[in-house]
Amino acid sequence: MKVDVLTLFPEMFVALNSSITGKAINKSLINLNLINFRDFTENKQNHVDDTPFGGGPGMLLLPQPVFSAYDTIDQSDRPRTIILDPGGKTFNQELAQDLAQEEHLVFICGHYEGFDERIKGLASDEISLGDFVLSGGELPCMVILDSIIRLIPGVLGNNLSTKTESFSHNLLEYPQYTRPRNFRGMRVPEVLVSGDHQAIRKYQLKQAIKRTKNKRPDLYQKFIAEQEKENEDIRRLE
Repeated sequence: MKVDVLTLFPEMFVALNSSITGKAINKSLINLNLINFRDFTENKQNHVDDTPFGGGPGMLLLPQPVFSAYDTIDQSDRPRTIILDPGGKTFNQELAQDLAQEEHLVFICGHYEGFDERIKGLASDEISLGDFVLSGGELPCMVILDSIIRLIPGVLGNNLSTKTESFSHNLLEYPQYTRPRNFRGMRVPEVLVSGDHQAIRKYQLKQAIKRTKNKRPDLYQKFIAEQEKENEDIRRLE
């Protein structure tokens, strides 16, 4: 996957050189290109922002440096372009899985008060991490990239890992345990060491449903709706 990131602070992305994302970059499973759009300013002061027309607090990013930087990106493969903006669609696992299928992604990271509205015309998607405000789009971009990169085949040692994680099939992940079997009186459930794989799978599913119902009733309702739809589809085939 090719990823181009337009940002005023490319040095922040050094964090992606660690752990799983770092391994993916080293194995060329992802080609990350950081573009500082301050390098494309056409004014002597290298300003990338200005006051908004009509008044208002803060400074807006100028369209010219962003558009000029964007023009340098190879767009022959029609990359999917994402703007990180509080007004965008809230990021979730389903969207991560969708983006992980793309061959080329472009992220535009804002800063200061916001974007000149014309910059948003470059984007196919506007994405937000949630109902809160950060200083810029760099941290959300790194969070989204981490979530996407681990879904790319070959990044994780075991591809089944992503299929059993939280939010897969609208369920939180079931409780998991490792050695020792008894730690300070807290014992691992016997079924997990029974060797009965069918019983283990049933236990894990039951625990995932229970955890989701208790902690995320909103997700639980989605899970129930999904099951009802599947049962309806099966009945139609009978």
